[in-house]
Amino acid sequence: MKTIVDLKNVTAAYDRRAVLLDVSLHVHPGQFIGLIGPSGSGKTTLMRTILGQVVPRQGSIEALGRPVEYGRTPVGIGYVPQLETVDWGFPVTVEEVVLMGRAMRSGILPWPSRTEKERMMSVLSRLGIADLSRRHIRQLSGGQQQRVFLARALISEPELLLLDEPTSGVDIKTRDDVMHLLADLNADGVTILMTSHELNTVAAHLPWVVCLNRHIVAQGPPDEVFTSEVLSRTYGAEIMVYQRDGVTLIGDVPHTPAEREQQKAIIEATRESAHAGH
Repeated sequence: MKTIVDLKNVTAAYDRRAVLLDVSLHVHPGQFIGLIGPSGSGKTTLMRTILGQVVPRQGSIEALGRPVEYGRTPVGIGYVPQLETVDWGFPVTVEEVVLMGRAMRSGILPWPSRTEKERMMSVLSRLGIADLSRRHIRQLSGGQQQRVFLARALISEPELLLLDEPTSGVDIKTRDDVMHLLADLNADGVTILMTSHELNTVAAHLPWVVCLNRHIVAQGPPDEVFTSEVLSRTYGAEIMVYQRDGVTLIGDVPHTPAEREQQKAIIEATRESAHAGH
C-alpha cells in the first residue's frame, strides 16, 4: 500500500540522549492521525525528522515518495508549530505571516503575485479570519493566531499537514472549531498528523492514534488503543478509561473517595448528555 510518510527503524538523539528509539511508522494518503504521549516522549522530534530538521542517528525517512534531506522541508508538507514557540514580538500582519508560506511553491520572489494574494484571501475566508488580514499577529486571540498559522501552512496547498498541539491553550469552542476544520480538510484529501495532550479530544475526533514514548507503544483506532493498559504503558502512570454507548472518557485514577465520587458523577453526566444527543 502506498505511503505518504515512511519511517523505518529511526533513532534520533540530542547530544547523547536518545529521544526516538527504533521507530517505524507508515502514514498512508488520506489518514488523520493523532500522535500522543507524555512530555519528552519524542512527538515533536518525530515531526522534525519528517520536516528535515533533525538528522536521525540511524534509520531512513521518506516523505511524499522521496528521501528526506536535512535542512530542506519537503515540498508538499505544511507545518503548524506550537503557538508558545512563536516570537510574537516580530512586527508582522496576518497577511504577511500567511504569505510566508507561499515560498514553498513560488520560491523567494520579493512580492506576492495577484494570484497568490487571491489564494491568501480565499484561505483566510475559509478559516473565518479574512477580516483580520491587516491586523498585527500579536493583537489576535489564541484561536485566531492558530488559524493564521494554519492558513500559512495551507496556502502552499500541502498534501501532508503536520500540526504540533493545534488545540493547546484555546477555549472549548475554538478547540472544537479547529478539530472540525481539520476534519473538513482531511475530507478534501489532505493527510494530517497532529500531536496532542488532550486525550478526550483525540478519542472523540480522530480515526487513528499512535501512542509514542520514545518508541511506538501501540497504534490503531481509538476504541482499540485507548485502554487503561495501553495508556498506562504509554504515560507510565495509572490511567482510567471509561467506554459506554460509544463515548470514551479518559482520566487519572482517583486517589480519594471524594475524587472517585466526583469522577463518577462527571462520567455519568457526560454519558447521559451524549446519549441525549443521539
